[in-house]
Amino acid sequence: MAHEEEARVSARIRARLIAANRRFHANDNIAEFIDAEAELHGLEAEVAQRLQDVLDALVIDSSGDHNTRGTARRVARMFVHEVFRGRYYPMPQITEFPNAERLNELMIVGPIRVRSACSHHLVPILGKLWVGVLPSESSSLVGLSKYSRMAEWIMSRPQIQEEAMMQLADLMESRLRPEGLALVLEADHFCMHWRGVKDESHMINSIMRGTFLTNPESRKEFLQLVRG
Repeated sequence: MAHEEEARVSARIRARLIAANRRFHANDNIAEFIDAEAELHGLEAEVAQRLQDVLDALVIDSSGDHNTRGTARRVARMFVHEVFRGRYYPMPQITEFPNAERLNELMIVGPIRVRSACSHHLVPILGKLWVGVLPSESSSLVGLSKYSRMAEWIMSRPQIQEEAMMQLADLMESRLRPEGLALVLEADHFCMHWRGVKDESHMINSIMRGTFLTNPESRKEFLQLVRG
């Protein structure tokens, strides 16, 4: 039994993380501990096997039911390569440009459509994100689509909204080095809509860094423009 556990791809990846004293929470990226594409596909196969066990435990006849035949394989592919891609793949390449014209006016990007999953129940979180950037002379500039790519990389992991926003703010601040950074996310949580209280309310939270944190007028300008 111990030999079988060691042979599992997940066990090898976990052993590397533990040896490196690295955290591997649901919303952490672990791409650097996955050894090439072959191991990623091996992980997918292992997840499919475990999901088949879940279907069996739910007393679903996935061999006789044409609707659920292959469901374990499809869900495994979705988890590893799509909805949780931000855990298993490195960050997409982000081309940065110097602030040659010394831009110092507020830029707002959004709404960016974001999709994630609640780490408590693994059901969807769907929302709209606005990003405010106040560049300085030393800031880096990125193309419009790169904001969406950074957001998708962070959000395509099991998350809770507050921690996702912190991770995204840290990433954008480190890449852009702005004078100020502001984020607002409004999201629907299907762990509320679909189960539990079945309420239709949504959650809005914001993060302010730099000028937006220290200057009330900058913060007010950003929030007024976002609200329209």
